[in-house]
Amino acid sequence: MSTNYLFPYNFKIIGWLLFIPSALLGLYIVDDGNPSNFFDTKVISLLHESFIDTSGDKIYNLFFKVVENNILDEILLILTILGALFIAFSKEKNEDELISKIRLDSLVWATYTNYIVLIISTMFVYEITYLWVMIINMLTILIFFIIRFNWQLAKLKKELSYEE
Repeated sequence: MSTNYLFPYNFKIIGWLLFIPSALLGLYIVDDGNPSNFFDTKVISLLHESFIDTSGDKIYNLFFKVVENNILDEILLILTILGALFIAFSKEKNEDELISKIRLDSLVWATYTNYIVLIISTMFVYEITYLWVMIINMLTILIFFIIRFNWQLAKLKKELSYEE
């Protein structure tokens, strides 16, 4: 079966090397709230948060504004997402149709689980905490998929070892 959409197997190792340190450092930065000034730089903001001044009579350009920002959190989030994508969508050593089916089932399961968690969060989490839920939600579908897929692969390997 053709799996052209999957990364080569070696990307899984690269994914773990990106995911673990960037996720841990990202959690530390979020908890500490004081990233290094080394990453302060001017960046182009596609959407800027304040577009009406306090008097309400002047509308600022909402798009493409140059702002000063510490980009460490953006770098860590991008590395975490790339790492999770490499882990989730790299071929297995022996990629066959059964593993493809497990991959598809795990992806569907992760999508359902992710949106169930999102619906429950929408019903019971509010204000700034909900914003954090939405930020974390960028990663949960990949994390749910990785957990479910690897769990199903481990079950398959265990069943196959019993048959031998």
